[in-house]
Amino acid sequence: MDINEHNPLLPYQPVSDRYHQMKYRRSGKSGIRLPEISLGLWHNFGHNADFTLGRKILRKAFDLGICHFDLANNYGPPFGSAEENFGRILKKDFASLRDELLISSKAGWDMWPGPYGNWGSKKYLISSCDQSLQRMGLDYVDIFYHHRPDPETPLEETMGALDLLVRQGKTLYVGISQYSAEDTEKAIGILKDLGTPLLIHQPRYSMLDRWVENGLLDVLGNEGVGSIAFSPLEQGLLTSKYLKGIPKDSRAAKDGRYLSTDQISADKIQLISQLNEIAEKRGQSLAQMAIAWLLKDPRITSVLVGVSKPEQLDDNVKAVENTTFSADEINGIRSILSGV
Repeated sequence: MDINEHNPLLPYQPVSDRYHQMKYRRSGKSGIRLPEISLGLWHNFGHNADFTLGRKILRKAFDLGICHFDLANNYGPPFGSAEENFGRILKKDFASLRDELLISSKAGWDMWPGPYGNWGSKKYLISSCDQSLQRMGLDYVDIFYHHRPDPETPLEETMGALDLLVRQGKTLYVGISQYSAEDTEKAIGILKDLGTPLLIHQPRYSMLDRWVENGLLDVLGNEGVGSIAFSPLEQGLLTSKYLKGIPKDSRAAKDGRYLSTDQISADKIQLISQLNEIAEKRGQSLAQMAIAWLLKDPRITSVLVGVSKPEQLDDNVKAVENTTFSADEINGIRSILSGV
């Protein structure tokens, strides 16, 4: 039994071999290396969640060599509460370890009422970063992202705000999320001219959602920019959870905002079952293979996972042990996914 994991009331002492349990990749042409598995705090860290469980998850992650924690201003619920709870945990367990952590936050979605609480204006982004730092009790974050493209604000203004945050010392690096290949290339050029290189792009990417393969990964590879994929398991769809139907305690049954029961059709279950058969032959769980499938591409710096239990991290981290696929496996998986 891990005393750190199971006794969160005791002072946290991370295991000494934590960095031997994880593999790390350089983010593009930068000086930053990220763990191949990073932890996202999108779910299970808001005020509606179990605070003690959140502490256990973060401790377990760090003990496994996961030193990158990813947040956003609107994570919760309610908005801001994931950052608040993370700040509390940071103060209790990780204050002396700050220099070993890479902490990121984002802004770009609806956060507060009125015309200045959303999208990508300089006013919104600067205010959002200030608020995030206050909630987490930090002087700076390591990466600050624009969370989504803004179709109305000029890209020069949004990128200028990211550049300003670096110059103000509020973030060390900047990133973007869900930008198209074309807009990513423009953003890279604007930031390069400003003297603040784009460190990383955070796209949604999974075996079932492969839009990044249609140009974005090529841009990132050519420009030397890293990438970190979110929703690699499609909100649990690429796990064994739904192979025999929809469990009553599943996210699809309890909260249809991110994965609805309508998305879990008989055809989708059959496809997932076929993928699971290949995973079993590889000696992996379906979740492990889904993560490994993304990591097989060297342009993917890290895969961002979210968990509801500490032990799920063990399963996720084992994926890095085998990210090589044979030609037959690649052809078989591509054949299964051809109809998606």
